[in-house]
Amino acid sequence: MSASKHFDLIVIGGGPGGYVGAIRAAQMGLKVLCIERGKLGGVCLNWGCIPTKALLHNAELYMEAIRHGKDWGFEIPEGAVKVDWAKVIGRSRSITSTLNNGIAFLFKKNKIEHMEGHAKIVSGKTATSPCRVQVSKADADYYHGTGGAKVDEFTATRVLIATGAAPNELPFAKSDGKSILSSYDALTIAKQPKSMVIIGSGAIGMEFAYFFNAFGTKVTVVEMLDRILPNEDEDISAAALRAFTKQGMEFKVGTMTSAVEKNANGVKLTLVLAADKSKTETIEAECALIAIGVKGRFEGLCDDYLGLRIEKNHIWTDYKDKKEPTYATSVPGVYAIGDCIGAPWLAHIASEEAVACVERFMGHHTLGVDYASVPGCTYCNPQIASVGMTEKQAKEKGLKYKVGKYAFKGHGKAIAVGATEGLVKLIVSEPYGEILGAHIIGEDASELIGEMGLARRVEATIEDVISTVHAHPTMHEALHEAALATENRAIHA
Repeated sequence: MSASKHFDLIVIGGGPGGYVGAIRAAQMGLKVLCIERGKLGGVCLNWGCIPTKALLHNAELYMEAIRHGKDWGFEIPEGAVKVDWAKVIGRSRSITSTLNNGIAFLFKKNKIEHMEGHAKIVSGKTATSPCRVQVSKADADYYHGTGGAKVDEFTATRVLIATGAAPNELPFAKSDGKSILSSYDALTIAKQPKSMVIIGSGAIGMEFAYFFNAFGTKVTVVEMLDRILPNEDEDISAAALRAFTKQGMEFKVGTMTSAVEKNANGVKLTLVLAADKSKTETIEAECALIAIGVKGRFEGLCDDYLGLRIEKNHIWTDYKDKKEPTYATSVPGVYAIGDCIGAPWLAHIASEEAVACVERFMGHHTLGVDYASVPGCTYCNPQIASVGMTEKQAKEKGLKYKVGKYAFKGHGKAIAVGATEGLVKLIVSEPYGEILGAHIIGEDASELIGEMGLARRVEATIEDVISTVHAHPTMHEALHEAALATENRAIHA
């Protein structure tokens, strides 16, 4: 590439926000360069969404064979199944390579140029000059690196930042990849630990808790708030606690971690009861996994004099200030989308924001992102999925509502596949039947939630769901039953 080469759009970051934005821009006739400091696909494809789902599928297979084989008529003698840990981890890593190549193919198909390196914005757009972006050799620190020697420099009419997020760390417990782990480290751990403490019970924490527990690691989950999965509806959190406790996990809720010390056996944690800080205890484990959320990743991204506005560890854009945001940053000509601009930290939101951003700066009409109807999923087993308000949120807003619940324990398809743990909960407005929220824990929850997301998007009422014929036998019928339950008409409950 020539140092004087000009692009209509330079995209910084090749994850689900960056590569989707690059492709949409190319479809609209723009000349696009995507700069990614690691492998195409970003954190989601390489260190998050995809490889974790591969590991979780391994865990599900193992749980079915070892713990529930007799239920299916499979007699598996104790010790007959040998786990090749290297292959378990290796399979998840090999999947990422397939998808890396897939994105490279899409770039080639859409005539998008791709460069590996660390990008730095050295000037924004002015009346007389375009944005300038320098590229340097990416250093070894994927999360916090700021680049090495300068390699090249390009200009662009616009720049789209899609650099994602990095795991939060405890100031007194920095990850070392051995006894104190980040989610990044947990995906490549060379040896299965005998015991593990997971700090944080959000989606990331619970997915890893399920995975390691399934293979026999003694897992203890520490959560500062008074329930696990605190972003979910309270009924779902309670059901999840029962399910995962039954699987053998131990939970310490309403508990803070005040110290993590390394020792010869691994780590020793000092825990403090949130409600009474005079009550403390210590627990030990082979390792600790820190899963306390993420923060925007933008180290070394801009020259300081540009004054890129940062708020609460994320890049500021107009997406919270405007009804139809452009995702413009404080630097002229520079836009940002995805995890680096704040919650919700979800790959599907990054992709949708990228499309909306590109279409809007090209002057196209777009409906944009419906932030009130964003599905969230946790892929342990049982799965958890939700969209819209929790019951607590509906109550806090002073809305008049009714609730319909349906448990899987009497559901035909659930009984047939041995997945009777879980429930559907729908929150519906009165008197018009607007679907305020949908919450599911159980088999295929992450697939089922799509129906409720579409229903909210098209402003369907609960009567529309009730009058929709659901195939039998399917898990989707549980949504129909929960809808009926909002009117005290449930047939199978």
